[in-house]
Amino acid sequence: MSKKILFILLVGVLVLTACTSNATSAPEATEALEEAPVELTGTMPCATVYEYETSEEADLYQAVADQLPPLTDEDWARGDPNAPITIVEYADFQCPACANYSLYLNTLLYYFPDSIRVVFRHMPLPSIHGLAYISSMAAEAAGAQGMFWDMYDLLYGQQSAWSSYTEEEFVDWVKGQAEALGLDLDQFEADMLDEDARAALEATTEERLALGVHYTPFVVINDLIFTDNQPNLFSLLGIYEYGGFESCPDWVISPEKSYTARLDTTAGEIMIDLYADVAPLAVNSFAFLAENGWFDDVYFHSVVEDFVAQAGDPSGLGVIGPGYTFVNEIDENLSFDSAGVLGMANAGADSNGSQFFITLAPYTSLDGNYTIFGRVQEDSLDVLNQIALRDPDTATSFDGATIINGVEIIEN
Repeated sequence: MSKKILFILLVGVLVLTACTSNATSAPEATEALEEAPVELTGTMPCATVYEYETSEEADLYQAVADQLPPLTDEDWARGDPNAPITIVEYADFQCPACANYSLYLNTLLYYFPDSIRVVFRHMPLPSIHGLAYISSMAAEAAGAQGMFWDMYDLLYGQQSAWSSYTEEEFVDWVKGQAEALGLDLDQFEADMLDEDARAALEATTEERLALGVHYTPFVVINDLIFTDNQPNLFSLLGIYEYGGFESCPDWVISPEKSYTARLDTTAGEIMIDLYADVAPLAVNSFAFLAENGWFDDVYFHSVVEDFVAQAGDPSGLGVIGPGYTFVNEIDENLSFDSAGVLGMANAGADSNGSQFFITLAPYTSLDGNYTIFGRVQEDSLDVLNQIALRDPDTATSFDGATIINGVEIIEN
C-alpha cells in the first residue's frame, strides 16, 4: 500500500458500521463543557483525554470490557511492546467493518510505530458470517508457522474475494494463499481443520458472547471501551508521541494585559494581535502551547488558495491534538470577513485543541462555527501570500511546505 493511500485513510473520516450479533446501536458521547463565566485563575477549563461523558450503553460495554481477560504473551500482538497506547480489537475476519478497521490500524502503525501496539483477539460471529470460524482457524494455522499477521492482512485485504465462498471453496482458496506465503501446506491444512482447536475457539467465542461482546470490531484502548471516538486516539497520540498534556493548561495570560503573537516562519514573520478579551480560552491555550514549544518546527499542513492556511499539528497530518479540548467562544461582533483572521480549527462544536487557521481571503460562511481569537497586523498581511499552497488531499510529501519555526507571545 502506498504512503499516499495510507495518508488518505488516516486523515479521512472513518465511518464504521459494526457487524452485530444481538447488539444495539453505538452510544452517543460528548465532551462539551457547560457554559460558565471564565475566571483566569488556576487552570483553564477544558476536557482532558480521559474526561468525557458516556451513555448508559457505553457504560454497559465498559463493564463488559472490564471482565475480559488481561493480555498475555499468547495474544497476537504487533507494534512496540512498550508502546503507551494499546488497541485491542475483538474481530471477525468476514466482518466488512473489521476489514476497514484493520486498514486504519495498519495506518496508525505505519505513522506512529513507537506509540501504538495492536492486539487481535478472535470474535467470530457465525450467526451472520458463515466463514467466521474457518477464517479464524486459517489465521491460527498460519500463526502456528509464524505468519499470523501475514494471513491477517491477506484475509482482510482480499475479503471481497472469498467472503461469498462456501466453506469448502474457502479452504481451497486459502490453501493456495498459504502456499504462496511459503507455509508448510500439509501442516497448515492439518492445523486449520483441527477439530479440538476448532472446539476451543467455539467455546471461547461463546464465553465472550455471554459476557456481552455482541458486535465487531469491539475495540478497547488502554482498557477503555472505544465508542464515539472516545477516548480520543489522536489526543492520546498528541500526549504520548508529541509531548502533549493529560491535564488542562494553567492560565498564562492576564485580564489586565493584551497580547501579540509573533510567528517566525520560513515565509517570513507574521505578527498577530490576539483577542484575549473575547476569546480567553483560545488565547490562553495558544500562548500555553507556544511557551511549551508545541508549534516549533510545525508545518502549515493545509493551505488552500483564497481559503485558509492551517497549522498546529506537529505530525503535519491534520489529526493530532494536544491532549485536551475546550469550548467555542463565538462573538457575534467578529467575522471572517477578510484575509488575516485567526481562528481555531475544530472537528465539531467545542472540540478546539491546538490547530488554528488564518484566512487568506474573506470567508464569512465560517462565522458562528469557529472561534475567532486574533487578526494579522496590516504589515504582515503580505507574508500570508508567501505561505506555500498545500492541498492535504493531494500532497504526497511536505517538500516546499511553509514551516513555523516558533511562536513568541508578547505582552503589551
